[in-house]
Amino acid sequence: MQIYDGRILFIGAGNMAEALIQGLLKSGIAAADRIRVTDIQLDRIAHFLSTYGVGGSSDNAAEAQSADLIVLAVKPQTLPALLQSLRPALGAQQLLLSIAAGIPIAAIRAAAGDAPRIVRSMPNTPALVGKGVAAICGDAADLDTAELILSAAGTVVRVEEEQMDAVTAISGSGPAYAFYLMEAMQEAADRLGLEKATADQLISATIEGAGALVRQTGEAPATLRARVTSKGGTTEAAINVMQEEDLHDHLVTAIMTAHQRARELAAGG
Repeated sequence: MQIYDGRILFIGAGNMAEALIQGLLKSGIAAADRIRVTDIQLDRIAHFLSTYGVGGSSDNAAEAQSADLIVLAVKPQTLPALLQSLRPALGAQQLLLSIAAGIPIAAIRAAAGDAPRIVRSMPNTPALVGKGVAAICGDAADLDTAELILSAAGTVVRVEEEQMDAVTAISGSGPAYAFYLMEAMQEAADRLGLEKATADQLISATIEGAGALVRQTGEAPATLRARVTSKGGTTEAAINVMQEEDLHDHLVTAIMTAHQRARELAAGG
């Protein structure tokens, strides 16, 4: 197992920071005495200190001066101003790992200055239960470190930065697509008279199992779908309705729209 022995600072004590810290401590990738957290909400800092044994304060610049790796876990709209305030504390020895959605490396560098190294990441919310997937891009020399940190909360893939908007549309927003499908399955289950607890268990396990089947067999979703769609059977009846309603094309259009919006946000729109 790899261990990161540098000093890690999380700026922003939200859910994603908590997911990563939980993963880092549980996996042994980093020790609590090597992790610090800052936030404007003092109760969140107190929560991290009491729950995980890490250090922290509300002084971003002071904490940044002694950090080797700074995880930027703040809302995208607050990132430029934060980086401007950090500029005097940043040096060439530090690595910035941004998990702020939609902010390009060029914009981060413009705000932070030329000194720090930068890796940009797009994680997703299943990281909260250690099942996330994060895409990373940046200087090749720093990707190993970023991958090690983010692997504490799930899978990590490397992409070119021009692919990040597509990543946002597919995996960043992707959990919402799955939840939307689950909502429809829950409504159908209710109409069919299934108890909610039973329906919820069936639906969540079915979605999780389908994903696991794709990963473990390596077969295409279309192949696996065809295999369970017996001619004249119940699955075929359902799939026929979906095809008649052009559900496949509607979903593709929706994801392409998410991609376009990601591009607009990245451009400051």
